Amino acid sequence: MPGSSASLSAPASAPEPVRGASQDLTRRRLLTGLVGLGGLAAAGGVGYALAPPRLKARLGIGPDPFIPNAAEGQVSLETVPSQARGQAVQLFTAVPDGYGDGAGLPVVVVLHGASATAADFQPYGFARFLTAAVEGGAAPFVLAGADGGVLRWEPDPGSGDDPQTMVIDEMPEWLADRGFDAERRALWGWSMGGYGSLRIAELYPRWARAVAAFSPAIAPDDPVMADAAVLAGVPLGVWCGTDDSFYEPVRQFVAALSEPPEISSFEEGGHTHFYWNEQILEAFGFLARHLNER
Repeated sequence: MPGSSASLSAPASAPEPVRGASQDLTRRRLLTGLVGLGGLAAAGGVGYALAPPRLKARLGIGPDPFIPNAAEGQVSLETVPSQARGQAVQLFTAVPDGYGDGAGLPVVVVLHGASATAADFQPYGFARFLTAAVEGGAAPFVLAGADGGVLRWEPDPGSGDDPQTMVIDEMPEWLADRGFDAERRALWGWSMGGYGSLRIAELYPRWARAVAAFSPAIAPDDPVMADAAVLAGVPLGVWCGTDDSFYEPVRQFVAALSEPPEISSFEEGGHTHFYWNEQILEAFGFLARHLNER
C-alpha cells in the first residue's frame, strides 16, 4: 500500500450508544428504545451511559459530543506526498466493521474544519459513526480525508499550496490505489470544510454524487454564495445550528439556491461538535443512498 501507514487503535473512553438518525432510523426512535432499556436508573451506571447529551446537561453532568457505541473497522492514517500542496499530508481512511479492506466500496471524501487535521478523524469517532450508519441500514462506503491546511480548501496563488486540486486530482488516485471505487464519490465537510465541499461542487459539478455541508463557513460576499445556482441538480444536504454565527449566511445561501436542498436542517445548536455529531448519521444515510444510485 502506498505511503507510510500507522495502525490506529480505538479511543480509550467508552462512547455513548447510538441515538442518531440513519435513513429509516431516527433519533426519536432510538432514544425511545434506550429509555426502554433502563433510562436513567442510576447516575454513573447504565443510566448515565444511555443518557443523551442534552439530558446530561440538564442534570448538571458535563456532556461529551455524542459518539455511537459501534465497532471500528479497518482504519489507517498514512503519510502521502501531495504535489498539489507541495508537501506531505496525512491521509485517513476508514472501512465499516465487517467489510474487510473496503475493496470496491464507494467513498465519502471528508473535508475538515480549520482547527482539525486528518489525524483527528479517528478521535472524533468517525469510524464508529460509519459502522453505526451501516448497521442502521445505510449501504456501506469508505470514509477518506487528507490534510487541507487552513486555506478554506481554496488554492493559494502566493505559495502554490492548492488543497482543492489535491482533492479533485490526487484523491481519486489515492483511493483507487487502495482498492476503493474512486469513481463513486461524495463530499462531506464541516465549517471551513463545509464551505470547501460546496465550492468544489460548484466548480466541478460532476465530481461528487452528493454533498453534505455542516455549518459551512460562508459570508454573504463569498463566491460560494454568488454561484449557489450552479448546484442545481446536485443532491445537497445542509445542516446549521440556530446558535451558530454562520446561521444567517447559511440561510441566505439556501435561499439563493435555484432549487431547495434535499435536506436543509436548522435545529438548536452552535458551531461545535456537540451539534455536528448529532447530524452525522442522518448525513451518512443521505450520502450512502446517492453513492449507490446507478
